[in-house]
Amino acid sequence: MAAPARLSAQLPEKDLDPANSNDAGGTAPSDKQRPSLADRLDDGIVLGWAFRLILLGSVVVLALDLGELRDGTQDAPISPASRETMLPPALSDGEAPAPPHQITTDPDILKNAASFDLIGGGVLRVQGAIDPGAAARFETEIAARGEYVTTIVLNSPGGSVDDALRMSQIIRDNEFSTRVESGDLCASSCPLIMAGGVERSAEPEAVIGVHQVYGVSDGAVSSAEAMSRAQNVTARVSRHLAAMGIDQGLWLHALDTPPDRLYYLSPEELLEYDMVTATATAEAIDP
Repeated sequence: MAAPARLSAQLPEKDLDPANSNDAGGTAPSDKQRPSLADRLDDGIVLGWAFRLILLGSVVVLALDLGELRDGTQDAPISPASRETMLPPALSDGEAPAPPHQITTDPDILKNAASFDLIGGGVLRVQGAIDPGAAARFETEIAARGEYVTTIVLNSPGGSVDDALRMSQIIRDNEFSTRVESGDLCASSCPLIMAGGVERSAEPEAVIGVHQVYGVSDGAVSSAEAMSRAQNVTARVSRHLAAMGIDQGLWLHALDTPPDRLYYLSPEELLEYDMVTATATAEAIDP
C-alpha cells in the first residue's frame, strides 16, 4: 500500500511555484494558503497520538470502575451460599416432609447472616444463617458482653460447619446453656451449636432437624476431593458430639438423611440422644 499522501500535495501547482515562495523573494503566502500544523504532520503520527489518548482514557475509566467495584464489595452482605462446607437444606426434586410444628420466624430473617442480640435476663439470641465468619463475630460478642450471658437461644437454618463447631466450643468453654424456643428452627449445623450447652433445652414446639454434610464446590475441586472433605467433616462432627456428651445415634439420623431433606427430632429422641438435658427438658416440656 502506498504511503499516505501529504496534505500539501493536494495544493494547486501555482502555490508550489518558486516565484511565490519567500526564498525567491516573492510575496509570502496568505494565512489561507499557508499549510496548518496538521497539514505538516504525517497522518500516521496524528493517528498514533489519537490512539495513545484513547488508550489513556480507557485506563482511567477502568481504574475508576475497579475502585467502585472494590468499595461495593466491602459493603456487600455475606451470602450463605458462599460457604465451602455447609448444611442448610437445599431442596431439589420433590417436597421435603413438613416440620412437626409451624416455624413462626420470617424466612428472610433466617436467610440473613447470623446476628447476636442480648435481650435481657442473661439471654443472647443467635438468629440467622451460620455464615463463614459467624464464629469470629460470636467470639467478639462474648468477649465484649459475655459477663451478662447465661443462655444462648438459637434460631437458625444452619450453615458453615467450621463456624458451628467453633461456636459450640465457645459456649462450652463459657459454661453457657442453650435453648430452642417454640416456633423457632435449629436445623442442619445449628444442633452442633446447641450441643455446646452445659444444659440444653427445647420448648414443646421447637423444630430441630439434621441431615448429611455436603460441600458446595465452584468446580475447582474434583468430586472425589469434595467427598473426602465431607467425610473428614463428618468425622470431626462425630468426635465433637461425643465430647459434648451427645449420643452418636443422633448423628446416624443425619447420615441417613440426604442433604436436600431434614430429619426432625422428636422430644423423645432429643431425650434419648441426650440432645437435651433431663433437668432442662423437664422445665421446657413439662412446665
